[in-house]
Amino acid sequence: MKMQWLWRNWLAAAAVLLVVIAAASASAGGGNVSYDGRSLIIDGQRKMLFSGSIHYPRSTPDMWPSLISKAKEGGIDVIETYVFWNLHESQPGQYDFSGRRDIVAFIKQIQAQGLYACLRIGPYIEGEWTYGGFPFWLRDVPGIVFRSNNEPFKLYMQNFTTKIVNLMKSEGLYASQGGPIILSQINACNGLRCGETFVGPNSPNKPSIWTENWTSFYQVYGQNATLRSAEDIAYHVALFIARKNGTFINYYMYHGGTNFGRTAAEFMITSYYDQAPLDEYGLIRQPKWGHLKELHAAVKLCSETILSVFPSMQSLGEQQEAYVFSGDSGACAAFLVNIDNRKSVLVQFQNSSYELPRQSISILPDCKTVSFNTAKVSTQFNTRTALPAVQFDAAEKWEQFQEVIPQLDATSLRSDILLEHMNTTKDVSDYLWYTSSIQQDLPDQQSVTLSVKSLGHVLHAFVNREHAGSAHGQFRNTSFTLESTISLNKGTNNISLLSATVGLPDSGSFLEHRALGVQSVIIQDNSEAKNITNYSWGYQVGLLGEKLQIYSSEGSKSANWSSLSSSQPLTWYKSAFDAPEGDDPIALNLGSMGKGEAWVNGQSIGRYWVSFRTLAGIPSQTWYKVPRSFLQPGDNLLVLFEEETGNPLDITVDTISVTKPSLRKLV
Repeated sequence: MKMQWLWRNWLAAAAVLLVVIAAASASAGGGNVSYDGRSLIIDGQRKMLFSGSIHYPRSTPDMWPSLISKAKEGGIDVIETYVFWNLHESQPGQYDFSGRRDIVAFIKQIQAQGLYACLRIGPYIEGEWTYGGFPFWLRDVPGIVFRSNNEPFKLYMQNFTTKIVNLMKSEGLYASQGGPIILSQINACNGLRCGETFVGPNSPNKPSIWTENWTSFYQVYGQNATLRSAEDIAYHVALFIARKNGTFINYYMYHGGTNFGRTAAEFMITSYYDQAPLDEYGLIRQPKWGHLKELHAAVKLCSETILSVFPSMQSLGEQQEAYVFSGDSGACAAFLVNIDNRKSVLVQFQNSSYELPRQSISILPDCKTVSFNTAKVSTQFNTRTALPAVQFDAAEKWEQFQEVIPQLDATSLRSDILLEHMNTTKDVSDYLWYTSSIQQDLPDQQSVTLSVKSLGHVLHAFVNREHAGSAHGQFRNTSFTLESTISLNKGTNNISLLSATVGLPDSGSFLEHRALGVQSVIIQDNSEAKNITNYSWGYQVGLLGEKLQIYSSEGSKSANWSSLSSSQPLTWYKSAFDAPEGDDPIALNLGSMGKGEAWVNGQSIGRYWVSFRTLAGIPSQTWYKVPRSFLQPGDNLLVLFEEETGNPLDITVDTISVTKPSLRKLV
């Protein structure tokens, strides 16, 4: 690969770049991959390929074999994944490929199950992943401009890309070496309706590729889930094949998984693409999985015919079309399309009548018999349920630790201006304390208004270590103002503001210049407004509990835990539990809590924000996945940091299963 060639493509997202590596399937040994304007050609054979995105760090290594196996059973030929730069190179030149970062083991598991792999190295991925996959230290490189013809950016991009390519080579994972990787780095059609919107590849010698067919939608805190039906997905896949000559279609996501720890981008919930064919827990979601499996099977019945020619189009009515693939051998396949989304129609095709439901496509592998219709779902719906297995409903099961609220005289980092949040924390914590003090000369306590403007995401205000109010922004509108009536004592009054990010931004121009955190602080009484923005401010990066790592077994011993008492903001909670029996997936029901983060045996299962309700008045996410690989048989340490106030007595550990509808809780 030539880096100069690659960066130009990363700049032009609309252009189509297809890098085909000489390849063969895992079961076939060595061979060649090439392409032309019709399709990819593997070992001299044209291929109709269905791909599914599964991101290795959004699941755990023990889940990978099952996820890949279920994808294969669902008719998937290729597993596609991003490569997550900031996950692998958190510090310049220091690489980590362990645990969930073990991309080599992931690709070898794909190979072991006889599937191909598509590697999207990025290095910018967006992907609802914090900072779009860029390591935060990249922001501090002098003179850097992200995603541009910029020498510093190209240098570090080249270093990382070369590292990944060489790693794949050293493990023999490119298909020219007998490995499964047939594609590296595609920019093609992304979206919901590429059968309608795709203008075609940027060269007649390249095939039509759909890199991201969104099976659902990402979800952010404060918004309802937006669902996509199995029928709609199938319709647009079939339309892409018929109308746009599509021969490679990737489902984004086939399994979304979990944004563990602090990996989610700003305001993204911890669960990722839970409505994909394989849900967050790796369970089959019906009818989506089954309906797409039937679609894949129907297309594969006539894929040889489809790939041998380009189709001809025949009009069957005002909003009805037939796409006919008629090869020299006499074989014939047809896609009968009803574009009308209001009503079904009866059409005549080759002297036979066919009823087409509204907005549907019938696939006729022999131009006679319908093997599949995108609107006719034969797969039965299933229901996911949660059954409480462990309860924490007694006060003696919990201990708590109150986070220390810092004051100006206890801080070592000082400035006469308000510092930008991200530049100060360097992404080592979500939290940044802003501390200052003001003098009150009047003899009696006085009520005034505290007004704090912030660029986001969350702010908690404390005056003399008493909670004085909280506020937050929202997705794509992160700025907000906290206004609260406070009481000032005679003499010195300490102002402590806790700014919190909920993931870093993952997209937008000039990402390296984005700013978050406190912008101005004004105290208003009846007579005047006192702007303390340019007072002396002291800063503390992170929380004391984070510094002590009290979420870990060893670190928890360093905190002065006490018995459970009344709920206060900024409280750490600790308990222990035994792993539920069986092998069903596990989740924490945090419906009684507010906002914070949860750890099990020292591993973060992600941020939670139950108190940020949707317009329907419900949490965006209530259940938070706990991988069984995080657990031991007994005495598992559960630690939560709660920013607001919550009731830990109502937390449960639930087992998750797929059943027919019942009276149990629906997830």
